[in-house]
Amino acid sequence: MISIPADRIAAIEARRDELQAQMATGDLPGDRFVQVSKEYAELEPVAVAAGEVRRLRAETESLQAMAQDSDEEMRAMANEELRANHDALATAERGLALSLLPRDAADERPAMLEIRAGTGGDEAALFAGDLLRMYQRYAERMGWRIELISSSSSEAGGFKEVVASVTGTGVFAKLKFESGVHRVQRVPATEAGGRIHTSAATVAVLPEAEDVDLKIDEKDLRIDIFRASGPGGQGVNTTDSAVRITHLPTGTIVIQQDERSQIKNKAKAMKVLRTRLYERERERLAAERTGARRSMVGSGDRSERIRTYNFGQGRVTDHRINLTLHRLPEIMEGEIDELIGALIAQDEADRLAQLDG
Repeated sequence: MISIPADRIAAIEARRDELQAQMATGDLPGDRFVQVSKEYAELEPVAVAAGEVRRLRAETESLQAMAQDSDEEMRAMANEELRANHDALATAERGLALSLLPRDAADERPAMLEIRAGTGGDEAALFAGDLLRMYQRYAERMGWRIELISSSSSEAGGFKEVVASVTGTGVFAKLKFESGVHRVQRVPATEAGGRIHTSAATVAVLPEAEDVDLKIDEKDLRIDIFRASGPGGQGVNTTDSAVRITHLPTGTIVIQQDERSQIKNKAKAMKVLRTRLYERERERLAAERTGARRSMVGSGDRSERIRTYNFGQGRVTDHRINLTLHRLPEIMEGEIDELIGALIAQDEADRLAQLDG
């Protein structure tokens, strides 16, 4: 059981009371009141959890004293309550420890979802389309909004690559463990011999950046305008509306041609560029803070095989946590809550273990 020191609990509750007193005075200027009330809102649930731990610890001490009573019936009753109290305290301690874990500042952000067909040709492109549909269905279930930013269709169907913006509550927190290589094993519709093929698609989930997150200097950008083209090279419009933006310091290139308006294409391209540069900076800072630590749910590296979808056996296996679910049709319809919940739980358990160690 993880045990949070009593002085840490006292400090949490004292800070909560201090913030509450500051807000009650009515003397705080507007910007300071906003700052204090925000800190209070974040701290209050932690303080409540800390108070519950403190209460249960005091109750444990009282029961332990009763368990030494000379009256046999009193001792039996105390020992029975101690067992129940022990379980409640363990749950409360874990809840408090979870609330004290460092939060990923990006968890509440919207996310950029990028899916690219990998090995497997047309079948990989079809699978990329299936994954997009899966995430679209999941977004609907979560009450999120998903908007296609750019796409490159395959002639056989599906996508060579597709980029979408997902907005809503806690998007990145739920989707961040989806980054990596997703492998599919199934018989393609075009396979006359009934042979199972293995193909793959790569998923990347990046937290969307806000304007305040990083400053992009105009002199660091090269912006090229050209005529958009569709599959096979045929023109899709007669104006120079497609935009290619190159961030010179990093060599990051973004091409956007889905809109007929050059202005809209540039705005979408800048949104994607900002998100990718923000992720680069997040990765750099994370590497500085934690070195090369890889949690049990993986690093999110796009080259890492994370999940296999076996259509012949109707199962999905997440290799990072050795979880296999035999409900592939439902999962492909967006019912991925169990997978995502298990990944989040493993991440929490891994971080708690480090905290305890």
